Amino acid sequence: MVRILIAAHKKAKLPQDEIYLPVFVGAANHAGEENLPPYERDDRGDNISVKNPLYCELTGLYYGWKNLNAETLGLVHYRRYFAGKGQKTAGEKDPVGKAFLKILSGSELTEILGRADIILPKKQNYYIETVYSHYAHTHDASQLNLVREIIREKYPEDLGSFDRVMRARTAHMFNMMVMKEPYLSEYLGWLFDLLTELENRFELKETSAYQRRYIGRIAEILINVWLDSRMEEGSLKKEQVAVLPVVYLGRVNWLKKGSAFLRAKFLHRRYKESF
Repeated sequence: MVRILIAAHKKAKLPQDEIYLPVFVGAANHAGEENLPPYERDDRGDNISVKNPLYCELTGLYYGWKNLNAETLGLVHYRRYFAGKGQKTAGEKDPVGKAFLKILSGSELTEILGRADIILPKKQNYYIETVYSHYAHTHDASQLNLVREIIREKYPEDLGSFDRVMRARTAHMFNMMVMKEPYLSEYLGWLFDLLTELENRFELKETSAYQRRYIGRIAEILINVWLDSRMEEGSLKKEQVAVLPVVYLGRVNWLKKGSAFLRAKFLHRRYKESF
């Protein structure tokens, strides 16, 4: 079975292709509320739904991993998807509508999985920043420092990869992925072990909802570490990984985002919101 989970926290226009399964993430924190999204809930079975304020969309991924018994599992967002070749958009004037038609289809996914075991989004390029310095300027570098210490203790064979990723200026981000077994269980077992240890050790003092999402942000970086380490040891080859563009179903304020990026780098003002 192949399932791509769509992490969502509100009702939205979603692709109807049967490969997609919308999941209401953080459902445990909305008990008794009315008019909730009519999606699969991440608070059933073995779950960490209550941790959604820290883990973000990963509570949906954890739910899918533990409860759906999928041989291939993926994660996207209700406003961010993998791009396929796209359908004709003639007559479609709405930019969001045009983008919607470009979402990866089930048939396209099947073709890609015929030659690859893992699908990741195209890398983000930070140009004037490294992965580490960008995180340090926009969030809390001590979180990354602690992750390094945990990897050194628990997975020393991955420490070199962590350091390489920190020095890099590009990285796969967004916690978007599609992965076949046995890579899926290996990766998620490794990931959630590290994140649980980080949560237990890091004293969270930040009160803003945006900065409390640090677990989810760290995970965005860690998939690069896992990937680099497995390729370095030879258990995963480059040709087994397909990289796809990302479709955004929403308007990104690039001026605002770019300004915040420069303020973070040169004025040391951390991000306060998403863009």
